[in-house]
Amino acid sequence: MSRTIWVGAVAYDPKVVGIWEGMRRYFHEEAHLPVEVVLFQSYEAQVAALLSQPGDPLPRIDIGWNTNLAYLQADAWSDKRCRPIAMRDTDVGWMTKIVAVTGGPVTKLADLRNRTLALGSRDSGHAAILPVHFLQHEGLVEAKHYRTLRFNTDLGKHGDTGRSESDVVRAVLDGRADAGAIGSPFWNAVRSERLVPDGALTEIWSSRPYNHCMFTARSDLDPALEQQFAKALFAMSFENPAHRPVLEAEGLRQWIAPQLEAYAELREASAQQGFLARPSAQV
Repeated sequence: MSRTIWVGAVAYDPKVVGIWEGMRRYFHEEAHLPVEVVLFQSYEAQVAALLSQPGDPLPRIDIGWNTNLAYLQADAWSDKRCRPIAMRDTDVGWMTKIVAVTGGPVTKLADLRNRTLALGSRDSGHAAILPVHFLQHEGLVEAKHYRTLRFNTDLGKHGDTGRSESDVVRAVLDGRADAGAIGSPFWNAVRSERLVPDGALTEIWSSRPYNHCMFTARSDLDPALEQQFAKALFAMSFENPAHRPVLEAEGLRQWIAPQLEAYAELREASAQQGFLARPSAQV
């Protein structure tokens, strides 16, 4: 039997425990791969564990289930030695949406000039980092052309909890902000789950697509173990009734190979906004 593969995940919600219990059961009982899971309270701690060296006073994991920002941080701080393994089919094609009150004064991006845009947690790629970046490319610079109302809710979770996006939507509805930036999955939930009254909000702008989460391997993980882990992931099937509840809980139908090109804009934005600056402990 292979040695234990230690996998890190961030406990951004109680449901994460059940998801990883199901994943661990699959790895042990069906894939016959000894995977154990370490739950972290922040992606910063998880990335530190992914990059830790023998003898460091830190936990040490082999693989991290990272957000797009955490993946890029691991990549940058390992000097591109960490390796992407797999992602969800639903991690492809995320977009940032800017929404405003239907019938209000903001109907297009140009209307944001001298107005207030609500943003989610500052470490959220989809609800803060990328909106500022995309708007800058559209000729709208934060604090120069528009004001921001930021909701730094659940910092360290990289926007996974969705709380800051809820705060953004509330601020738009109650008039504290003229528009708000949220991720496309949250916007889909707003409409499909009727989280706000029908027709209350209108999408005024949508970004180009980008990608989200990524399983990331530490630089010195045995490639054979990495391949066993990836093979087990790719063998999970939505059509298998034993696999489906875990896949549904994690929000996917199929694990897919890394698609790296669509991380380029977040990489640029994160570098520009200081999120890829090497932590002092890593210097």
